[in-house]
Amino acid sequence: MSHDHGIDTKALADILAGKITRPLPGWMRPLFLVCAAVGGLVFVLLAASLDPDRAWRIYHLNWLYWTGLSLGLVMFGAATTVAKGRWAVPLRRIGEASVAFLPASLVLFLLSWIGRARIYSWIAHPIAEPHVKAFWLRDSFMYARVTFGLLVLFGICAYFVYLGVRQDVADMKDKLPAKHRPLYDRITAGWDTVNGFVTDGEKRATLGPVVIIAYAAVMSLVAFDTIMSLSPHWVSNLLGAFFFMGAWLSGLMGMALLMIFWRGHFGIEDVITTKHLHDLGKLCFGFTVFWAYLLFSQFIVIWYGNMPEETQFLFLRMTRPEWKPISIAMIVMCFLVPFWGLIGAMPKKTPAIFGTFAAISLAGLWVDRFVLVVPSVMQTSAGLPLGWQELFITVGFFGVWGLCYLWFAERFPLVSPPLIRHHGERRVHAHQTEA
Repeated sequence: MSHDHGIDTKALADILAGKITRPLPGWMRPLFLVCAAVGGLVFVLLAASLDPDRAWRIYHLNWLYWTGLSLGLVMFGAATTVAKGRWAVPLRRIGEASVAFLPASLVLFLLSWIGRARIYSWIAHPIAEPHVKAFWLRDSFMYARVTFGLLVLFGICAYFVYLGVRQDVADMKDKLPAKHRPLYDRITAGWDTVNGFVTDGEKRATLGPVVIIAYAAVMSLVAFDTIMSLSPHWVSNLLGAFFFMGAWLSGLMGMALLMIFWRGHFGIEDVITTKHLHDLGKLCFGFTVFWAYLLFSQFIVIWYGNMPEETQFLFLRMTRPEWKPISIAMIVMCFLVPFWGLIGAMPKKTPAIFGTFAAISLAGLWVDRFVLVVPSVMQTSAGLPLGWQELFITVGFFGVWGLCYLWFAERFPLVSPPLIRHHGERRVHAHQTEA
């Protein structure tokens, strides 16, 4: 999915460089700070005395959701780089800015060690049989391997984004905020003014497949260790793929909202056009269908296998009156609504409509994490445990994610003029060579 804007790309990049230096909205930092503070306070009060079990399970599902969303946004840059999707060039940094949340995600995962016994039932009631599962499900071993996997994945993602940011900073250092000049000097130390752009671009192209493979492997490990082990006798080989593809879908839907917001804020409708909305909308639609395919594939194999250690996971969510409605809501919000909402071309090209369905899908994917986590931890409940506690702690995670994203946005361009210019020059060169 590539398209030519039909105008001078160099002139477009020069115009863009002036627009993206516009100050960020002043309300963003106070909003994120308030959200993080309120959410943190509610979590501490619940975890310390009021309802620690509830606090830690909400914490856990939100860690899974916001980490998956951030990685999905970074994967957008990796996937479009590997696929040579020139259409996505103006969008890459918008997604890659979420890499700033990954260090916070690692810290938040390590903090969950404090409440691990309230999340994982096998800590209080160790698994004895089979021996291999008893060996695998040990808290210190589990945290060590997941931490190692996250360090590897987060490090690869950070380096991948760094290579792109370095190109932007080297080209635009004089236009970026002067107060961050020491940071820019460290980033561009040793920069090759002649071949630096091409060299770092080639490195990103080489690293892209590594990022994707590491993402699939580590996120599968996270799914098996932090979701499947919540119901320690349940087994599903497909859970890893279902989890990381759900995170990828959340990244696409998150990209839609971020693209629409920054497109309007910077006034760059001539750079991020309706063609970009349409192309991204087709990806969102396609992977919405693929999410439903994976869900059905997991369901049908378990249903026809009819083994008690597998079917109990489904029956809990499909037949228990406290879990059945939220499971149905997950399917409606993640599949039925965005499927019918984005099936046509017009909704994809209309920012308000596209953004609405993207927001519904993102909310549905949070419900998906809720359905995966909470019934396994609680098994039974007097009613659906979804109230102000879940709302405020989720808002707190949103605040932390937003502050991290804002840290990146205040320092680096969210759209890359040099990348747009470079791809335009390559396109011109290719046409000349063909001629």
